[in-house]
Amino acid sequence: MNKTIKIILVDDEILFRKGISFLLGRETNIEIVFEASNGDELISFLHNNKNNHPDIIIMDLKMPVINGVEATKIIHKEFPKLKIIALTSYDSKSFVANMIAVGAVSYLIKNATPKELLATINGVAAKGFYYTDYVMKIIQECAVSPNKISKSRFDEEHLTNREKEVLLLLCKQYNSNEIAEKLFISSRTVEGHRNNLLLKTECKNIAGLVVYAIQNEIVTLGDLLE
Repeated sequence: MNKTIKIILVDDEILFRKGISFLLGRETNIEIVFEASNGDELISFLHNNKNNHPDIIIMDLKMPVINGVEATKIIHKEFPKLKIIALTSYDSKSFVANMIAVGAVSYLIKNATPKELLATINGVAAKGFYYTDYVMKIIQECAVSPNKISKSRFDEEHLTNREKEVLLLLCKQYNSNEIAEKLFISSRTVEGHRNNLLLKTECKNIAGLVVYAIQNEIVTLGDLLE
């Protein structure tokens, strides 16, 4: 990717945080703009440095003062454009579900490889979210959508066939240009369909659309694995 991805690291384990900082600092398309040891330091930085916000925040869960879950809730409300990747030692379904519910766009376990971490960062930067198969299954099993809408409020029949095609490809983590090529339409038309999907489902972003589609069985895991 040509665009530099600005990142904030938030973890109270200094040695681990510095290791991640060193790893990411070697990448030509990544810039670490700030490091914090808890959610309070992070939020203070965001309030005091509005001209130097990151693209992505890599967030631990268990931290003093303000933990990662509470910090994610606050940031998702006050700075909704910021993308949060949970990077933690907790791999239980409840932790994954909770972080996705409060606004995280990806979830990684700390035993992930450097290659997996970089793939996640680049995926989030390019498409707004990055869910592994494990996280996708949890989304399907748990009612964790931050924009949870029951079928009684919105029926999938309100989606056109083209919108369903675009939604499936969004869930498969294709970007607008890739979707345009596959469907033989323009990127602008894809953006129009995506905006219609956001409007109809009342989701705030693509990550919300993915959660919505899986939970309401508009898209199945089988579809995503094809």
